[in-house]
This record gives sequence, structure tokens and C-alpha cells, in this order.
Amino acid sequence: MCVRTFIRSILLLGMFVSVTAALPGYPLDGYVHTGIRRLKAYDLIQQGKLAGHFRLQPGALLGSDRILLRLADTNPDFDISPASQPDPNLQSALDKLFQSRDQSYRAAVLDITDPAQPRYAQIRGDQGYIPGSVGKLLVMTGLFEQLRLRHPGEIESRERLLRETQIVADRFVIPNSHAVPVVGPDFTSIVHRSIQIGDRFSLWEWLDHMISPSSNAAASMVWKQALLMDAFEAGYPISPEREAAYLASTPGQQLSERAIEVIETPLRRAGLDPESFRVRTFFTATASRAIPGKSSTCTPNQILRWLIKLEQGRLVDRWSSLEMKKLIYFTRRRYRYASAPALNRAAVFFKSGSLYRCAPEEGYKCVQYQGNVENLMHSVAIVESPRENAPPLVYLVSIMSNVLKVNSAQEHQRLGAEIERLIQQRNS
Repeated sequence: MCVRTFIRSILLLGMFVSVTAALPGYPLDGYVHTGIRRLKAYDLIQQGKLAGHFRLQPGALLGSDRILLRLADTNPDFDISPASQPDPNLQSALDKLFQSRDQSYRAAVLDITDPAQPRYAQIRGDQGYIPGSVGKLLVMTGLFEQLRLRHPGEIESRERLLRETQIVADRFVIPNSHAVPVVGPDFTSIVHRSIQIGDRFSLWEWLDHMISPSSNAAASMVWKQALLMDAFEAGYPISPEREAAYLASTPGQQLSERAIEVIETPLRRAGLDPESFRVRTFFTATASRAIPGKSSTCTPNQILRWLIKLEQGRLVDRWSSLEMKKLIYFTRRRYRYASAPALNRAAVFFKSGSLYRCAPEEGYKCVQYQGNVENLMHSVAIVESPRENAPPLVYLVSIMSNVLKVNSAQEHQRLGAEIERLIQQRNS
């Protein structure tokens, strides 16, 4: 597909484009627990037992038992608000970091290396843009809320539903340009291709496809499953025939309101503001025609608050928060913010999105991530950077930018290194 056609299709959806060659995912030892086949296949690649052309950085090889909620026991009630006072030293350092950068940058940083005394700083933290692929974090939250409602005190039942429920791709996956890992029988091969109608994955794998290669097709399918759980409660999962009848017989406006409510209810329960971090449009055109959408937006401060609630175990509940943190753990070839060499040894929990638009301009050539009309880039990360003879550096980052005609992927990579150095200096 040519760049112009590709950009036009993305604009129609109002969503962000994500690179599929290098994105986050569940810890590689999680296959037995989750049944996500990609995890075992990627682990076999690391061992040299399955053909593959990438090796993970040391920070991507943590076991599941080392993924922890850093604020759950030490500071479960901490929060930021418009009245929050920034840490003067951290704020001064952040101001210097951004003083020569474009005014389109928005950022929020929270250092929780000492979880009892978080240190906060921000640059235009209450100004934002459309969330795009970052909104998939909210879709994930909505699904885990539905699991809680179905099985409030039964973690094994939730896990069984995620692991054993098989969902077949339907028209909601169209159009779809993101590749996902498809594992062959008996783990003899793995190919990366776009999801096709008729593909079958477990609900846990659909979640992984939505977060790991940031598949728009998977995001629409997961959001629909959350909506169906809400509608059919104990009767879920349902047959394709019942699903089709429900979608056909329910007015689009009603479907839209329920789909939005499914996502926003757990945010309100956690004390978050859906008006400042919301996604209200499905991620594929076919899904949006079936379930009409509305406008979406987010700010760095509200994204940071989502990360805080995650670390506190307050997004849905503690089990759900930990599972969602595992799902955003970066276990593929790194890119953008997370590809900074300074982070090679760090565990990075990451979500990103980008959108660029171009117009004819003398002497200018349209290049990916360097749009001259719009050049949005979001990076959302939890970084846990090991230190010798000391607890790890742990900090939360939310950065948004719209710097025209500049390679925003490289710029965010530089920021990854500079913020790591800044946090190291603040904790030296």
C-alpha cells in the first residue's frame, strides 16, 4: 500500500499506526500459565531451537515472578492532581531537558525508586492529543473488569476463561495492516502476518495481539468481547449466531453507549477521569460502522495516573493489575523510546502509538514518523533499571509530541536515554 493511501485509511479511523516488528508482551515463561503460544515460540528462538532473527535485550528476560506491583503495599493511596507540587530538583532537571525542544512536547514523570516518597514532575501535563494506540490500555482494562464481574472471587475461573475461550476472527478485523505472530503446529514455525477472517485465538492471545504488536484488528475483537460479556453475563461465551443476532437487533447508539461504559466504568472505580483519558471509537473501520464512535483524548498526567493505579493494584483489582502489567512487559525487539541503549538492562513496560500526515511541500519528502502536517508520537513506559548493591531505579513516564518533519521515533529514543540519565542522577 502506498504511503498516501495508508495515511488516508488511518485518518478515517482516527487511530495511530504502530510498528509491528518490535513491541511489548507477556514474560516468556508465561506460556504454561496463559497458553499464549507466542511466548513459547519466542523462548525457543532465544534458545536457538526455532528459526528467528532477533535476540532480546537482558531487560526483556525477566521471569513472571519478578514482575511486581511497586506501590501496592507501600503507597496504595498516592495520587497526583492539579494541586500536586512537583519535586523541585526533578522539575528543574526536566525543565532543562525540554527547554530547547519543541513546544508540542507534553510529559509527566514519576520516580518511585523510593515508593514511600514518589517524586513528580511535568511539562504541560494537562494538555494532550488523541490517544490512538495508547487507548488499547483502556480496552484491556475494560475486559479485565468484565472478568471480575463474572468471577469476582475466582481467579482460576478468570484464567480458565482467558485460556480456554476460543474466538474466531470476523469482519471486525477489517481493515488490518498490523502483523501478529502465528505459531505453527507443535511449535515448528512462527510467521508474522496480518490477522485474517477465520483465524482462531484464545482470549488471552487476542489480548496479547492487541498489546504486543498493537493490532487494531485484535483491539476491535477484544473490545467486542468485553461488550458481549457485559450483555450476556453468565451466558458468555456465546455462539456466533447469538452474537450476530444481538449486534443486528440492538440499535447502534445503544451499542455505542454500552461499549463506552464497559471501558469507562473501571476507570471511575479506580478514581480516574474518563474525560481526560478516553477512547470512544473502535480501532477498525468495519467495527466502527457496526458500533458508532465518538471523540477520544488523553493527557500525560491522566496516562500517568493510569500507571499509578496499575502499580497500586487498583485497576480492577490486584490480580488484574498484575496481569495487565505482565501484558505490557516488553519481550520483543525494542523500538522508539524503549530502544535507547541505556535501557538495555532495564525491564521496560511499554505502549506507544504514532500518526503522521503529509502534504506536498517544495524540497520535502514524506517519510514515516516525519510528517509535515501532523507528526504525533506517544510513549508510555514503566522503567525498572537495575543497580549494583541497591534496589532498582523505578519510574513512570508519559510523553506526547507533535514535532513536524523530525524523526519522532529517534527523538523519543533519545529521550529514553536522557530521562534514564536524569533519574540516575537524581538517585545518585
